[in-house]
Amino acid sequence: MPGQLVDVGNYKMHIYCAGQGTPAVILDSGLGDIFASWREVQPKIAKFTRVCSYDRAGLGYSDPSGRSRTSKDIAEELHMLLHKASIPTPIVLVGHSAGGHNVRVYASLYPDEVAGMVLVDSSHPDQDRLLPAALKTRDARMLREVELEEISMRFGIPRLCRFCDRFDYCHNDGVDRAAECNVHTVHEGIAEWEAFPESAAQAAASGSLRDMPLIVLSHDPEKTDPDLPPDVDKLLRGAFENMQQELAQLSSKGVRIIAKDSGHYIQLERPEVVVEAVGSVVAQVRQRSTTVPSR
Repeated sequence: MPGQLVDVGNYKMHIYCAGQGTPAVILDSGLGDIFASWREVQPKIAKFTRVCSYDRAGLGYSDPSGRSRTSKDIAEELHMLLHKASIPTPIVLVGHSAGGHNVRVYASLYPDEVAGMVLVDSSHPDQDRLLPAALKTRDARMLREVELEEISMRFGIPRLCRFCDRFDYCHNDGVDRAAECNVHTVHEGIAEWEAFPESAAQAAASGSLRDMPLIVLSHDPEKTDPDLPPDVDKLLRGAFENMQQELAQLSSKGVRIIAKDSGHYIQLERPEVVVEAVGSVVAQVRQRSTTVPSR
């Protein structure tokens, strides 16, 4: 296990930090994903500042907390983890997919501790209402499949069949398999999925980011989804474009960048785009911290 386990009360959470410098960058993975989803970008970010990936409670190497899996609970747990791990603030938050809800809620709860943000193909609070019904049907089917996976996981079937090697960020090594391919990770991932509507409502209520340095990275809208009918895919891409534009408007300093030729996991398919965006936000934060107001 890279990194360390930090005692945050009656359970421990896993955090993996590299590099030196401020502000520290905190990487929050997508729904049900472990710290390894950032493996392509973390070493490169570590060249210019301190950067930490972590496993949310119940995922990967972290113990379950016993709390619900809403973004508010996740943000409060992350806050305790960073405090116990002696990570200095203010920080730059990076959230992928559903992790975008988590970092927005974190910034609303602890505004003085967040200096910048990068949203990586982030979820939008209104997506369940705005996305095509066919997509919701597919998501419901996928949830049922994951629930069956949790049952089979108790008997070691996914490990035996190397089913866990399907994950986009899994390099088929023992570290990834030990962290990802277990009952508690799948169980907590389902809990996050079921809490997603409440997390979306919390993100919607989090409000503006004012003039915070913000970069919104979006996957290539020209990439089609072969699993969807062409008319549904067209509706999906149009709705997604509008929602991503809205996310960039959360801050008066918000900028949107499209990662050409990339799908949802931009940090894996176009890691250099994520590294550049994080570097830009870090530079803006450093510039602000050294600017002395005129008298």
